Amino acid sequence: AEENQTQVTEFMLLGFSQGQPFLFLLFLAIYLATLLGNSAILALVCLDPRLHSPMYFFVGHLSGLDICYSSVTVPKILANALRPRAAISYGGCLAQTFFLMGCAGAECALLALVAYDRYAAVCQPLRYAQAVRRGVCAGAAAGCWLWGMLDSAVHTFLASTLSFCGAARLRHIFCDVPPLLRVACRHTRPSEAALHAASVFVGLGPFLFVVLSYLRILAAVLRMPAAVGRRKAFSTCAAHLLVVALYFGMANLNYNRPSAGSSPEADVLVSVLYCVVVPMLNPLIYSLRNQEVRGALSRVLQGRGRR
Repeated sequence: AEENQTQVTEFMLLGFSQGQPFLFLLFLAIYLATLLGNSAILALVCLDPRLHSPMYFFVGHLSGLDICYSSVTVPKILANALRPRAAISYGGCLAQTFFLMGCAGAECALLALVAYDRYAAVCQPLRYAQAVRRGVCAGAAAGCWLWGMLDSAVHTFLASTLSFCGAARLRHIFCDVPPLLRVACRHTRPSEAALHAASVFVGLGPFLFVVLSYLRILAAVLRMPAAVGRRKAFSTCAAHLLVVALYFGMANLNYNRPSAGSSPEADVLVSVLYCVVVPMLNPLIYSLRNQEVRGALSRVLQGRGRR
């Protein structure tokens, strides 16, 4: 018998077997590392005057987004990990989808902003101060958050119109648009079309902008006469490029995986890497591969030690 979506009050989450303390401890450790690492980046950006630049202003927003990413999904995963019956309410599922997609759209735009900041600093140094003045940066960052929320509102509204036949069982550990589409029985075409459109305009567009920006940066760096200047430019950009490669690569796997031939286990693994593991890795990449962040951490710790 067909069960209309208005009759669905909750979704069963069947992504992994319940009652496993190891999985609880693993996700707890990842979540704590994500909170600690991204909070440290935010604190360094606020405390160290040398990081009061447009680039690290955007990096601070990226760290805040990574905290939001993990906080949208991991607490509910932890709450369900030790229960014999993992579930999420219908309203909670839509709310989780809204904030997850909102963070995804905002992060794509913010990564493009960081690329533009590096392009302006390396390729247009004389106009850099005017191009990325404080008011412009604040407005651009707010626009990224708003862009992500508007895009997410479209996906969430379309997800709320889906119809589900029989028991609402998600072969996943949290709610997202692709798992909902796999169990919906009607009205999936608008959501699928919106997801494909977002992949182009929200995902591919910023990615191509980042690639073009760094090709211009590479050409400008190779023309620099001083080797020291080239090393500094490469060092500054390397961390961002690694974050971009990880994020867009995992996002493409998460939202553009073909339904034919994919297994629920592989879908869960890709989603966990994208939404849980990558936010934990980003601050490690910034701190381990960025000399300015390491220097800021050293100065802050030395200042605390003197006190």
